[in-house]
Amino acid sequence: MSRAVKKIVLPVAGLGTRFLPATKAIPKEMLPVLDKPLIQYAVEEAIAAGIEDIILVTGRNKQVMEDHFDHAYELEKILQEKGKTEALEISRSMLLEEGRIAYVRQMRPLGLGHAIWCARKLVGDAPFAVALPDDLIVGKPGALKQMVDAYNELGGNIVATMDVAREDTSKYGVITPGRRSGKNVEVTGLVEKPHPADAPSTQAVVGRYILQPEVMAHLNKKMVGAGGEIQLTDAMAQLIGEQPFHAHEFDGQRFDCGSKIGWLMANMTLAAADPHLSEQLKSIVTFK
Repeated sequence: MSRAVKKIVLPVAGLGTRFLPATKAIPKEMLPVLDKPLIQYAVEEAIAAGIEDIILVTGRNKQVMEDHFDHAYELEKILQEKGKTEALEISRSMLLEEGRIAYVRQMRPLGLGHAIWCARKLVGDAPFAVALPDDLIVGKPGALKQMVDAYNELGGNIVATMDVAREDTSKYGVITPGRRSGKNVEVTGLVEKPHPADAPSTQAVVGRYILQPEVMAHLNKKMVGAGGEIQLTDAMAQLIGEQPFHAHEFDGQRFDCGSKIGWLMANMTLAAADPHLSEQLKSIVTFK
């Protein structure tokens, strides 16, 4: 029986240069989609999947995320004095039990694989999930819950995948698919950002993973891959053949909130689904 997935690593040390000047002082993970920052969506998705320990891999100028998951005493005092109980409850809604959330610093921007490696001491010898907060996936149940259910059946390593246009394969890690069973596909190969002509499929890995701790040994080699960075994809590829490895085609809508258009579409889509906002939105925006 597979060991339960109770830890998640959230790499949040990126610079967010595509959103400058907004991200000069505000981490991109704190950009709001409607009334919640991206990091909160990721943490809520993890908790809904039964994950208990949250590990944030941060960088310089990211302290505001730590503050977001802590008490805001002055704000809470003012809200309480004014009798704004609903706002007070919202302010306290993301307080986690003490010791449930931890932070580790990625001191150099050496890539996603390096960010995950920075969490190795906190991960230990346990299987763990990874979520990229700027990949917002909307669905019920959440993508991580779907993947945990698949993991409980299959064990090993699981990556979330979606079908993309062949010309877009150079933006993603891409799998070589094997045997299929429902939403789960055996992974027989994995390559980072292939040229469209060389891509083994159009099944692209997006920002959700369940990994065995042995991936840390491969990340420890610090092999430089695409873009001159230490790529998580390259380390995961080393596990193929050593451990079970599957892709899970999740149900849900994914928004690349690391891009301006993806972030805008996430806001528009969630606003259109909100009963309090949809009518106002329809009055100013025409949807096809």
